[in-house]
Amino acid sequence: MWHGPAVHRRKLGEELRGLRDRRGLTSGQAARLVGWHQSKVSRIETGRSGVKPADVIRLLDAYEVRDARLRMLLRALADSADDAGQHWARAYRGLLPPQYRDFISLESRARTARTLETSVVPGLLQTPAYARAVTRAALGSLPPDKVDSLVEVRLARQEVLRGDPPLALNAVLDEGVLRRQVGGPAAMHGQLRHLLEAAAWPHVRLQVIPFQYGGYVGLTGPFIIFSFPDISDLDVVVLDHLTSSLHLERREDLEAYSAAFQTVQSLALSCEDSLDLIARTARRAPGRSAASGEA
Repeated sequence: MWHGPAVHRRKLGEELRGLRDRRGLTSGQAARLVGWHQSKVSRIETGRSGVKPADVIRLLDAYEVRDARLRMLLRALADSADDAGQHWARAYRGLLPPQYRDFISLESRARTARTLETSVVPGLLQTPAYARAVTRAALGSLPPDKVDSLVEVRLARQEVLRGDPPLALNAVLDEGVLRRQVGGPAAMHGQLRHLLEAAAWPHVRLQVIPFQYGGYVGLTGPFIIFSFPDISDLDVVVLDHLTSSLHLERREDLEAYSAAFQTVQSLALSCEDSLDLIARTARRAPGRSAASGEA
């Protein structure tokens, strides 16, 4: 299990250790080159200690790494490991549990996300009305102002779909996601219409597994796979539970969930047929006339 930005520190440490090895240096020799104690290099490489972006640059200079793209990526990873990203989330620091902040950090750094959702619309594609209904249902004991703040966070997260480059989102939804009346008929109709609009974006791919397929791998729980293709071996699987999240990064886990996602993709309707199903569901949804002004 991963807690906090430890996965970022560990991956950054692995990259730096690999660069040091390729340079033919011991950790002690590397430490002398930059004027540190050998234990500091060891703590950085094992992920036990954070490292500032400026220190990453010092190590890269010592290892004679000239690749500008690699230097930029490792510095960005140091920013993430140092929890320097997502400045907007700091305003909600007292409200968001550490694991949710960690999830936001991963989401903001990822290039692609593959997700299977069996109960609710993925957070990145939720409308305000739907997001509020989901939050109230999951955390009904919260006062209204905190519910509003959590909805604001969810909507702010969606900016990753408008970035440059945007996050590439590949989502497979169980048909039950479309049928469950979260927030009432009007809110649900607006949500279905929003899915159709989002699916028109070139970086969003939506597929639906219809009820007719019965049981399938992944039916018992949703998951999301974040990929960071420019940094080796950085994929992370996130499993959500009621009170916590589980983050998997072992190679065998990643391979298993990647294979599972390929399987559900093969079972799902094509993107075109999926959108047809969403459109038909929206047309048949009760209260659609009341929601006709929603996007």
